[in-house]
Amino acid sequence: MTTAEKPAAGPLFQMDGISKRYGGVRALDQAELTVEAGQIHAILGENGAGKSTLIKIMAGVVAPDEGRMLLDGKPVAFRSPAEASAAGVTCVFQELSLIPDLSVADNICISNPPRRFGLIDRKAQRVIAREALSRAGADDIHPRALVKDLPLSRRQLVEIAKALAWKPRILILDEGTSALTAADVAKVFAVLKRLRAEGLALLYISHRMHEIAELADRCTVFRNGRNIMSFNAGTRSDSEIVEMMIGREYSNVFPEKPPRAAGPDKPALDCRKFGWTDVLHDISFGIGKGEVVGLGGLDGQGQRELLLALFGVLRGTTGDIRVDERLVTLSSPSAASADDVGMALIPEDRKTEGLMLPMTVRENLSFSVLDRISKAGVIDRQEEDRLINEMVQLLGIKTAGLDIPVGALSGGNQQKVVIAKWLMRKPGIILLNDPTRGIDVGTKHEIYLLLRRLAEAGAAILFYSTDYDELIGCCDRVLVLYNGSIVKELQGDGITQHALIASALNIGDDNIVGTAT
Repeated sequence: MTTAEKPAAGPLFQMDGISKRYGGVRALDQAELTVEAGQIHAILGENGAGKSTLIKIMAGVVAPDEGRMLLDGKPVAFRSPAEASAAGVTCVFQELSLIPDLSVADNICISNPPRRFGLIDRKAQRVIAREALSRAGADDIHPRALVKDLPLSRRQLVEIAKALAWKPRILILDEGTSALTAADVAKVFAVLKRLRAEGLALLYISHRMHEIAELADRCTVFRNGRNIMSFNAGTRSDSEIVEMMIGREYSNVFPEKPPRAAGPDKPALDCRKFGWTDVLHDISFGIGKGEVVGLGGLDGQGQRELLLALFGVLRGTTGDIRVDERLVTLSSPSAASADDVGMALIPEDRKTEGLMLPMTVRENLSFSVLDRISKAGVIDRQEEDRLINEMVQLLGIKTAGLDIPVGALSGGNQQKVVIAKWLMRKPGIILLNDPTRGIDVGTKHEIYLLLRRLAEAGAAILFYSTDYDELIGCCDRVLVLYNGSIVKELQGDGITQHALIASALNIGDDNIVGTAT
C-alpha cells in the first residue's frame, strides 16, 4: 500500500454515546469505546455490566437506541451480523452458533458458501474450511467431521475458525477460551498474537485475569452499562481492576476454610473400584459431610465422565457406590436425584445442559421440584413462590422479573439459576462441573461463599475446576486424575499449584515437593 492509499490516521473503530434499554433495564448508558488496529483490547466487567450488549451492537445483532459508531472515521450502522461481517467486524460469541448435525466445513461457510453452477462447491468449501481451521490453530480438525462428534473444546475452535473465514479487520472474542483445554488455549493465544501482528484489531472479553495479563495491550472496564476507565495493560494491579469492576473494595477471593476434625468420618459418598468403559479405571474415594473435594488434573483425564457417571448419565459403570453407607444403584439422573440418594449435578454448559433458555426464570427454577410441589398434576403456586423467592434471595439472582425468559439474564445470573434449581431439592451430595466457567469475578466470589455455606450445612461437594486457583482456594482435598485414574490425593497446605501441576503430569512424589503458589 502506498502512502497515498493509507487511511487517515486515527482509530479503526469508535463508539460514542451508545445507549441501549431492554424494557426498564438500561444495559448501556452513554458508553464509549475506541479500538485501534494491531492491538488486543480487553473488555472487563462483571456479568450484567454491559459487555455483551456492547459487542452485540458492534456485531449487528442489536441496534443501539442512541449514539453512533465510526469505522475508519465514517459512520456505520449494522442491521445484521452479515452486514457487520461484510464490513470486517466479526464476533465469536460465548454461546456457540454451530449446527451439530452439519459438518465443520458446512458450519464455517454456512453464511456465504462458495457456489459453482448455482450449487454449493463442496471442494472449494473444504479449502476455505482448511484455511480457516489452520488460522485458528486447529489443523487437526477435519472439515468433513460432524460438529456433534467433536468435544466442546474443539467446537469452540471451529467457532473461531468460522469467524476467521470472513477475514475480519476486527475480531471479537466473548469468553473465546472458556471451553478450551490448556493446550488449545496456548494454540489460540499464539493465533491471536499472530493476528495482532498482521494488523487486526482484537476485542477480548475474559474473566480470567491471567489471560488478560498475557494478551492485552489495552483494557477498558465497564460497570452498570458505562465505561469506567481505559488504560494500558500492566498499569493497574489485579486488585485495582477488580475494584473498578465491582465498585467496591476487593479483599480475599476465597472464603476461609474451617479446620477439619482429625479422624475418619463416615463418608456421605463412597466409591469403590468405580469404572466406566476404557475412560475411568479403579476409582476409589470418599467424601464426608461438610467437605469440599476437588477434581484436578489436565483437562480430559476423566473428570467430567466421573461426574456424569456418578449422576447416572453414563451406562455400563462398574464398582460400588454407597450413600450414607448404603449401597445404591445410580442407573439414571432421576435415580441419582431421588430423595433417598439426594444428589445434584451442576453441568458444564449452562446453555445446553442446565437451562431451557426460551422458558421463564420461574419455570426453570421450579422444574426440578415439580414432583414435590404438585398434586394430581396441579402445582401449589404458593409453595412454588416460597421456594423460588428463597433461592432468589439466597443466591442474589438479579432479574427484572420471574416471568422473563431465563435467556435474557446475564451469564452469571443464568449460572445462579442452574445452581438454584438444584438447591431447591436440598441435595446432600453436590457435583459441580467447572461451575464458574465464563462468569465474572464478583459472581465467582458469591459462588465460592455459597459452596462453603452449603458444606457447613452438611453437604458433601465434589468440585471439578480447570482453574488451579479455585482448587487451591476452595477445596479441603483434591483428587488428581491422570488417564482416568486417581494418581494423587492432596490436602490442606499440600494443595499448591506446584503439587497440582506435578501430579497432573503424573510426576513421581520426589518431584512434587515444592512451595506454594
